[in-house]
Amino acid sequence: MARAPGRVNIIGEHTDYNDGFVLPMALEHSTWVGAAPRDDGRVRAVSLSVDEEHTWPIDDWSADNAPEWTSYVAGVATLLRERGVRLAGCDVLIHSDVPVGGGLSSSAALEVATAKALAALADAVIPPMELADLCRMAEHKFAGVPCGIMDQYVSVLAQADCAFLLDCRSRRWEHIPLKLGEHIVLVVNSGVRHNLAAGEYAIRQQQCRDAVAYLKRVNPDIRALRDVDAATIREYADGMDSKTAARALHVASENERTLAAAAALRAGDLAELGRQMADSHRSLRDDYEVSCEELDLLVEIVGGVRGVLGARMTGGGFGGCIVAIAHRDAVPRIEAALREKYDGAGRGPMRMLLTRPGPGATLETE
Repeated sequence: MARAPGRVNIIGEHTDYNDGFVLPMALEHSTWVGAAPRDDGRVRAVSLSVDEEHTWPIDDWSADNAPEWTSYVAGVATLLRERGVRLAGCDVLIHSDVPVGGGLSSSAALEVATAKALAALADAVIPPMELADLCRMAEHKFAGVPCGIMDQYVSVLAQADCAFLLDCRSRRWEHIPLKLGEHIVLVVNSGVRHNLAAGEYAIRQQQCRDAVAYLKRVNPDIRALRDVDAATIREYADGMDSKTAARALHVASENERTLAAAAALRAGDLAELGRQMADSHRSLRDDYEVSCEELDLLVEIVGGVRGVLGARMTGGGFGGCIVAIAHRDAVPRIEAALREKYDGAGRGPMRMLLTRPGPGATLETE
């Protein structure tokens, strides 16, 4: 039996594919995977969370007529076998309390928990970073999602009561104590996901590449928007398409905000962290344009409650969740405000999750 957490990104959005910095934390909410051996060359996977099961030959999974979640299990099993891990077949039992579809990395939690359980079943020892990379590759090849490295890395490597500062270029990380005291991390799911997300992500990535191509004329050493500060973007914005310049400005300034937020955590300054989070949302809304009406309303409602230090959308955008830092005493006021101004406006279903930084993946039994 293995356990792996979901995650919420405190700050550092759309910086990962620009070689930048991210500052997520693991959730207290996790996915558990139990595994037992079979000798018939088949995988039987049962999900208690969605009350589904599916069986397939271990070397011949197909997306046809298979529940979507099995792609993560099949991908991990296949890549482990390609790596030389001896799996003749297995029964896999899955349970999770990570909310699905809200940008909290339920998929990474499933991949990592499955990988740890199956590796242990085969008496294989895989170093943590290699395990994270294998899980990321499973998501690329089998689920068709070209995710960055953040989700799997934080699920594997997080520490309790710490944020996880990750340099997406060097893959160096730092565990920074998140001294919440009487504060909590609050995640609110908007209950919506707009269909334009996938196409818009591809457009944003191309706009970032276009900005780099232009800025290389100024400085050939620039490899990614990670290498440019916000002041430089403003200086050369007139030479770029206005949308391209705005996208670049978000990425450059978001990297600066992420490093400033990390410095605030080291100093125990939650108020400064909250200010950086609020500025991040404004940039995501106005410069990167990946927010939406529902996320903006949630940030306005929650951010306006006494005792809330800062709120922002989290994840790719166009729906999903917001994240906030709030005093515990503010929770009833937040709930009341959301009932009146969000649920009362006919939106939802809205779900709220209270959490603190949880630990990374563990092997629960041997």
